[in-house]
Amino acid sequence: MRNRRSRARVTPHMRREWLFLLIPLTVGVGFLGYGVYGFRRARVLRRIGVTAQGRIVRHNRSRSDEGTTFYHPVAAWTTADGRACEHASSFGRSSIASPFRVGADVTVRYDPDRPRRFEIQGWDGAAVNFLFTILGSFFTAGALAAFLIGLFAF
Repeated sequence: MRNRRSRARVTPHMRREWLFLLIPLTVGVGFLGYGVYGFRRARVLRRIGVTAQGRIVRHNRSRSDEGTTFYHPVAAWTTADGRACEHASSFGRSSIASPFRVGADVTVRYDPDRPRRFEIQGWDGAAVNFLFTILGSFFTAGALAAFLIGLFAF
């Protein structure tokens, strides 16, 4: 009888602890997904992408929740089949380096079937994908390890 009471007291407490593990697990899976998506996208562009000379025509601005302004360069180029393209990079930075100012010539690698899928070489970097993949792996592995330790500890 005594064991049942002590177990009954631990179980609701344990349920709340498992809910807290959902936070790092969700963040980890999100970061990991974003990083893996970025690596896959870069691999596809390396494999089937075509390079073209482009020009930065403007910068789109976005604001984070903390108030930081991010600049997304808009590159204009002409595809191999003669289509004019003008798209903003999905990757924004808080400052603009001189090689990416308005009017700067840049090299663009794009998917010939979907020119909206592109990267500005030197701006869109693998370092961000690597960082998100590593952080996502740590958060996910840590949350799963805590879950397994808690599962077998009781």
